[in-house]
Amino acid sequence: MDANEILVIAMFLSFIALLFTGIPVAWVLGGIGIAFAFLGQFADNNLDTMTGLDYTTLGLVVNRLWTIMENWILVALPMFIFMGIMLDKSGVAERLMQSMQELFGRVHGGLAITITAIGIILAASTGIIGASVVLLAVMSLPAMTKQGYNMPLALGTIASAGTLGILIPPSIMLVIMADQLGLSVGDLFMGAVFPGLMLGMLYIIYILIRGKLKPEDLPVPDDAKPVTAAIVFNVLKDVLPTVALIVVVLGSIFAGIATPTEASGIGAFGATLLAIYNKRFSIPVLKEVVGGTMNTTAYIFAIFIGATCFALVLRELGGDEMIESFLTGLPFGPYGIIFFILGVIFLLGFFLDWIEITLIILPLLAPVISALGLDISAPGIDNPELVWFVMLVAMALQTSFLTPPVGFALFYLKGVCPPNVKITDIYKGVVPFIMIQLAALLILVFWPQLVLWLPTVAYS
Repeated sequence: MDANEILVIAMFLSFIALLFTGIPVAWVLGGIGIAFAFLGQFADNNLDTMTGLDYTTLGLVVNRLWTIMENWILVALPMFIFMGIMLDKSGVAERLMQSMQELFGRVHGGLAITITAIGIILAASTGIIGASVVLLAVMSLPAMTKQGYNMPLALGTIASAGTLGILIPPSIMLVIMADQLGLSVGDLFMGAVFPGLMLGMLYIIYILIRGKLKPEDLPVPDDAKPVTAAIVFNVLKDVLPTVALIVVVLGSIFAGIATPTEASGIGAFGATLLAIYNKRFSIPVLKEVVGGTMNTTAYIFAIFIGATCFALVLRELGGDEMIESFLTGLPFGPYGIIFFILGVIFLLGFFLDWIEITLIILPLLAPVISALGLDISAPGIDNPELVWFVMLVAMALQTSFLTPPVGFALFYLKGVCPPNVKITDIYKGVVPFIMIQLAALLILVFWPQLVLWLPTVAYS
C-alpha cells in the first residue's frame, strides 16, 4: 500500500471519527481537506513520498467554488426551499387534514392513511423533511393518541410519511444529484415520480393490512360519519389548489416549457398566492419564510464548500481511481456490485446525512456504474443506467432519515412529541417502514423501467 492509498483511507477514517465530536459537518469536511493537503506536502518534502499535494492544490478550490456559485441549476434550491416553507405556513396541510380525515374516518387506519396521503402531497409541494415531519406530528399525533392508536405505529407513520419529500419531486436532493453527476434535472424528476408514489402506496397498503389484522391498533373513531358528496367536494376543494401548483411546476419542467430554475420561481410565487388565498400571508410570515430559506440554503452550501475541498484533495490522491478499482474488482458481477454499493450506502445512512453522501460518495460511484456495462436502454435519455442508479441511491438514502443514530426525522419527531413518548417507541415504529423502503428498493433494482418509462415516453 503506497502513501496515497494510506492517506485516502486516513481521510475517510478521520471524517467518520470527527463526525462524533459534534463539530459541524461543513467544518469537518473542509478542515480534513486542508489538513491532508498540507500533510501530503509534508510527506513529499520529508518522507520521500510522491502524493503530488501542496498548498497550491487548495487554490483550485476557489475556482470550484466560483463554478458552484454561478451554477444556474443550483438557483433552484433556495426557490424550492422557499416554496416548501411558504406552503408549510399557508395552512394547506391543516385544511387537508380536516377534510381527508372525514373521507377515511370509517376505515381502520383511516387517520394513518390520511397522514400518508398528506405526506405525499406535502412531498410533491414542499420537499422539506423537517417541516413536513414536525407539521404532521403537531397536527395528527394528538388525534391519533385520542383515538387509541398503537403509539409506535402512529409515530412510524408520521416519520415515514414526512420523509417522502426527499424522493418525490420537486426534491432538492435530486437537484443536487443532477448537478453533481451532470444529469438532467427533468430526467431525475420524471424518473422519481413512480418510485415516490409507489413507496407512498406501499405505506398505505401496509396500514390497510395492519388495520385488517389488528384493528385494535388502528381503531375507528366513535363519531365517524358516512362519506357524503359534501365531504368529497370539500376534499377536492382543499386538494385541487395544491395539486394545481404541483402540476404547473412539474408539468412546465416535463413539457420543456420552463427550466427547473424557472419552475422553482413559479412554485415560490404560487405558494405565496396560496398563502394569500388561505389568509395566512403577512409580513411576519414572510420574514419567517425568508429567514428559514436563508438558513437552510446556507447550511447546504456550507457543506458544498467543505465537500468541494474534501473531494478535490481526495481526487488528487487518486481516491476515485482507488474506489473504482476496488469495486470493479469484486467477484460479484454487475448486479452483485450494485447490491454491495447499495448496502454500503444503507449502512452509511446510519451515520451520515444524505447531503454528505450525495456530495462525497455519489460522484465517486458514477464512473463505477458506467464501467459495469449494464444493458439498460431508454430512448431519448442520456446515461439511462446512471439515471436508474441515482434513483436507487435516492431510495436507499430515504432510509437514512429513519435509521438511528443519525435519523434526522426521528429527532424532528421526538422534539415535538409529549414527554411521555420514548425514543424507543419511535425506533420500534419506523422498523416496518424501513423494511418497506428496502422492498421498494429491490423492486427498482429488478424493474428499471419503473424509473425510465416516464422520461422515455416524454421524449418519444
